[in-house]
Amino acid sequence: MHKHPSALGVATALKPAAPVTLIRPQAAARAARFFAEKFPGRSLYAVKANPSPALLLTLWDNGITHYDVASIAEVRLVAETLPEAKLCFMHPVKAEEAIAEAYYVHGVRTFSLDTMEELDKIVRATDAAQDLELCVRLRVSSDHAQLSLASKFGIDLSDARELLMATRQAADALGICFHVGSQAMSPHAYTQAIERVRAAIVDAAVTVDIIDVGGGFPSVYPGMEPPALEHYFDAIHRAFESLPVSYSSELWCEPGRALSAEYSSLIVRVERRRGDELYINDGAYGALFDAAHIGWRFPVKLLRDGHDNDGEDLIPFSFYGPTCDDMDHMAGPFLLPADVQTGDYIEVGMLGAYGCAMRTGFNGFTAETLVVVDDAPMASLYDDAREAAPLRANVVKIGK
Repeated sequence: MHKHPSALGVATALKPAAPVTLIRPQAAARAARFFAEKFPGRSLYAVKANPSPALLLTLWDNGITHYDVASIAEVRLVAETLPEAKLCFMHPVKAEEAIAEAYYVHGVRTFSLDTMEELDKIVRATDAAQDLELCVRLRVSSDHAQLSLASKFGIDLSDARELLMATRQAADALGICFHVGSQAMSPHAYTQAIERVRAAIVDAAVTVDIIDVGGGFPSVYPGMEPPALEHYFDAIHRAFESLPVSYSSELWCEPGRALSAEYSSLIVRVERRRGDELYINDGAYGALFDAAHIGWRFPVKLLRDGHDNDGEDLIPFSFYGPTCDDMDHMAGPFLLPADVQTGDYIEVGMLGAYGCAMRTGFNGFTAETLVVVDDAPMASLYDDAREAAPLRANVVKIGK
């Protein structure tokens, strides 16, 4: 793997004809230390956000020892990469064979569920093991999040009593978990959800050993500048401490985006300009899946000597990706200097979460080159990065 001081240097020196993924291990290390030191409990990395073995090792080296895995493939990957890590199988609907392999082959003891059917499946697959940590997933609101996770998983509060009581009987340790949705823009999302946890505990009258507040911790994107992460941690801590089981239970969280978003970005080349539309060599079937399919706006900057993208006249562009499909379109708007032209290079930032993980090889377009760079990510919620790289003009707070 190559190494270079900066994104601009990569574009200038390599002049790549295909997209290049830039890796910033220092950014992931900083994020891991932040959660390990400041979150008032245990942080589990949500592997689905970015399953790169190099990233997993960086997080481990900087204090993240527990991993939220959502498939048997993720179980195998983390077990092979980090043999001493604790794996938590937090997908509420699992194949019975996957549960058995996770338990007997890889030593997984922590599983989530949201139905009696899943509880029975876990008990069968583990031969009624006596050392299980079972987390019942409660359905909570996603009103404060940019992407909802409120409809597919989670048991309704009104139905939780019977499942919690049955799970308490089967489990060595009982947990309650939830997910407020992806990119939660307010700490109130967690305090609101923990109030539902309180109601579930009181109604079921069970002893709870784990309170898992899930993921949803945000990063910075154009139009989405959330409060400081410390505000989230403080709100969660206060709400957790008010629970009747706080004295005897552990507090967990499952950050994915917040630990990995700043880890990588992408250099693309402009192959054609048509008015305010730029044809680039990555798109909807590559690392820009979210930009195409859910209208996610990522920070962008022109990589050209003499252009720092700060204080320049920036205008909105949309992107077309390299495949033959009309749907390979990213509406943006992406703010770039007005004189961007064919042959220019653009860095698309904050793609460490879900970007590279969603890439396909459709139409033969892919990005195989990885370069480690030393410069700061384009945006950050971590204090030292904010001082080193203040938010640019294309990372502005606008109404959604």
